[in-house]
Amino acid sequence: MSNIEYSEQELQRRESLSKLRELGIEPYPAPLYPVNTTAKEILEQYDESKGNFKEVCIAGRIMSRRIMGAASFGELQDETGRIQVYIKRDEICEGEDKTMYNTVWKKLLDIGDIVGIKGFAFITQTGQLSVHAKELTLLSKSLKVLPIVKADADGTVHDAFTDPELRYRQRYVDLIVNPQVKETFIKRSQIVATMREYFNEAGCLEVETPILQSIPGGATARPFITHHNALDIPLYLRIANELYLKRLIVGGYSGVYEFAKDFRNEGMDKTHNPEFTCMEIYVAYKDYIWMMEFVEKMLEKISLKVNGTTKVSIGDNKVDFKAGYRRLPILEAIKEYAGVDVKGMDEDQLRETCKKLNVETEPSMGKGKLIDAIFGEYCEKNLIQPTFIIDYPVEMSPLTKRHREDPSLTERFELFVCGKELANAYSELNDPIDQLERFEEQAALKSKGDDEAMFIDYDFVRALEYGMPPTSGLGMGIDRLTMFMTGQSTIQDVLFFPQMRPEKAAAKKED
Repeated sequence: MSNIEYSEQELQRRESLSKLRELGIEPYPAPLYPVNTTAKEILEQYDESKGNFKEVCIAGRIMSRRIMGAASFGELQDETGRIQVYIKRDEICEGEDKTMYNTVWKKLLDIGDIVGIKGFAFITQTGQLSVHAKELTLLSKSLKVLPIVKADADGTVHDAFTDPELRYRQRYVDLIVNPQVKETFIKRSQIVATMREYFNEAGCLEVETPILQSIPGGATARPFITHHNALDIPLYLRIANELYLKRLIVGGYSGVYEFAKDFRNEGMDKTHNPEFTCMEIYVAYKDYIWMMEFVEKMLEKISLKVNGTTKVSIGDNKVDFKAGYRRLPILEAIKEYAGVDVKGMDEDQLRETCKKLNVETEPSMGKGKLIDAIFGEYCEKNLIQPTFIIDYPVEMSPLTKRHREDPSLTERFELFVCGKELANAYSELNDPIDQLERFEEQAALKSKGDDEAMFIDYDFVRALEYGMPPTSGLGMGIDRLTMFMTGQSTIQDVLFFPQMRPEKAAAKKED
């Protein structure tokens, strides 16, 4: 026995379901239905003088109905939009049996049901383009009641489905009743497609690397841990795919990239989800200066493709993605925005500086994280237009090649937009001895309690010992990029199904 409680309207729909079956009408028929057009195609291409769309077969949800005796108007919504349909009793019921109109259409079908319509396009006496139905077929009975969004004559919207908790948890309903939401995800797909085209034209190869890893590497983050029963070993969901992609550069590929699902067992907020999509690309015989120019041109191309302009509104800011971004060394940024020069400071001096600047610290934080804390508190919020923050101290960049002019720094940049990091890139460290030392420094931080510090990946060091050519690498968050390119303020609005508390836990929290 089910413990589900149904509303009165849901019970009525289930009763209608039974009556349909009693009439010999299957509410969930075989899936093949010969759709040959869409609402958008008819609305954009119909030409009365040409007499086109004479044999229309369209399918979608019933979103409204106006029944007027022996004739009715309804609104049908498919993937592309909505179109009016005209249904006349004697047209869909040519014989004496009027059951399909009088009983099925008028009484047993509901808003949200999916139907197929065969007929022809025409313009009504009031001038509205519609589909005149010659045949009506039920394709799927809806047992839940849709929240119908309505607007009155003055444009005031009523019963809008806007509650974020419901929208993110029931994205399928959100997409039905808020069709504009689809545009964000269409643009997301265009962003990825444009990036693939750009990388392929540059001669790079798209690859796949392991999600389950014995050593989580390529970033400083807390991993998710699982267990492989057959091998009886712990495994980690990857936090980054960097080290595997660089192994492929060692193997002889000149350029590789991957759109990867990464996982980090950390907090959730408006710009972070524990499961996220990251694109990483590595190109041999290039450096971080080349990569900055590569990224600028790519983002300009994406913005033009998705928005038709390089200028995008993000919150209250108008951001221009046209190539030619500011390049600002991180220590100069701290001097500019925090008013202190931290170059050459040791850990104790940095900790004292943080105290003077009211920047919170923890005992486990080393030099790199102390500098990052100051930068995060004083600098990031000021970086509205696309800005490359460059030349990070070596303590902040365990996988990065030392700067060719100053060995205390690394050849690294992070791209910031609207105060948020969008991309991270290096001239990659390819000295295996230096790399092992950096790993060992990370291990020391882990022993101090830093659970985001890196593990030592001896196999990766071994790969470097075979020789990796000079390489530039880039990681870019697709979710955050989509936020910027579509003007969304939260990461949840660019993920179909963001991570959320279980429904019972969420309800208990609200109580």
